[in-house]
Amino acid sequence: MPIELHLFSTPGEGDDIEWVVEVARPYFKSKFNATVAYLPLASLYAERSIAPTAEAFRGLAQIETINTETMELPQMEAILRRAAAAYIPGGNTFLLNHRLHVSGLFPYLRKKLEAGLPLIGVSAGAVICGPNILTSNDLNMLPTPHFDGLSLTPFNFNMHYADDARRDNWLIDYQSFHDNPVILMEDGSYVKVHGKQVSVARGPAWVWHAGHEKERLEPGCLIPIRP
Repeated sequence: MPIELHLFSTPGEGDDIEWVVEVARPYFKSKFNATVAYLPLASLYAERSIAPTAEAFRGLAQIETINTETMELPQMEAILRRAAAAYIPGGNTFLLNHRLHVSGLFPYLRKKLEAGLPLIGVSAGAVICGPNILTSNDLNMLPTPHFDGLSLTPFNFNMHYADDARRDNWLIDYQSFHDNPVILMEDGSYVKVHGKQVSVARGPAWVWHAGHEKERLEPGCLIPIRP
């Protein structure tokens, strides 16, 4: 099965996750007792989001929360095996990546996603899908030595993008050392990955290839790996 990623800068209007639920809905059809593997690992206060997330999916699927601090690896892998989809919300990308690596879950999660387990990733949950997480806006507050991403796409991601010189300057610095393109997602944007095809389902978004000007992307367009 092809890779299926639904990547958002923000999960919905205001504080809700309506966009997340809407793209997840088709994966629950004709499935009895469907479950969502919920990985709120980018937050220090994940317990606060569990009840609202379960309520948002009520009537569609039940959530099974993965907690790398309290669960053993076989238990976490079992949740991913029976899930109809996985959902990784936002927070601190470095914390998310650190927890996935230290727990040992990182390679199994990547294996499942490469095999076609659908992923809805928001903010940090989208950034981690690239080759590395160095274009995250977050602070490496741990600090963690783990910077490699899931490499599910050749693109890096920058979330909550604003068209300003300071942000652009440090992205240019990134491109001085890395030649892979970066997708810049403003709030409200949605990028879809199906196999090797990466497209903008909703904008505004940009793509920036090293050594070139950034290019604004229109909804519905395929995003080229190289200009």
